[in-house]
Amino acid sequence: MKEYHELLEKLKGLNAKGYIRTHRRGHTGLGKTLEDELGIEENNIPGPNGAMIELKSARKSSTSMVTLFTKSPMPKKANSVLLEEYGYVTPESKWKKILHTTVNAIEYNTLRSKVGFKIDVKEDRVELVNQQGSVLGYWDKLTLKGRFEAKLPRVLYVKAEAKGSGAEEEFWYNEAWLLSGFSFEGFLTLLKERRILCDIRIGQYTNGRPHDHGTAFRVMPANLDACFSHREKVI
Repeated sequence: MKEYHELLEKLKGLNAKGYIRTHRRGHTGLGKTLEDELGIEENNIPGPNGAMIELKSARKSSTSMVTLFTKSPMPKKANSVLLEEYGYVTPESKWKKILHTTVNAIEYNTLRSKVGFKIDVKEDRVELVNQQGSVLGYWDKLTLKGRFEAKLPRVLYVKAEAKGSGAEEEFWYNEAWLLSGFSFEGFLTLLKERRILCDIRIGQYTNGRPHDHGTAFRVMPANLDACFSHREKVI
């Protein structure tokens, strides 16, 4: 396993190379090529103070969002309220209720021609509210901080210019950040600007109880660094 300072020197050398042809066709080619060029086999690397760092990479032009973390809204009955009020059935769900939707802080979502709910950003928490102003669920600051830091405690985040496609795609790894610490203020700003979205994925057990399939907060790759309070540009 490579040490952090050694990887950093390799990253700088990789930047100087310019565009490199992908080692694997498709979306995962970016990360695979980076790992091969750095000579690492695992996604985690030892940091300068011994703490583990997760290596992440993204195409600067990518429109595919990165999942920050998953967490059901509070209180415990929130999923039941959402499923009861806004759930629907489909043949694919075997006629059990489901609720699959994406919400943002700018406009209400629409569910089967019915106006649904949106994110309301407060000073100390994030709420899901309907048009009548009722709070359907929420996440407080401590919960969001805990989930974020459990998922992304420290990240070496490498961004790349990309050109071409398929087996001919090429990458120039020309920007890298060492990131740590959850920025609640940055998180709220990105929510307000619809650069962070929340995916609601709720199903239903045969006894009628709700089943959370992974309520996820997702961000555009170019904005991931803004979620961290400590940001050091290393390339």
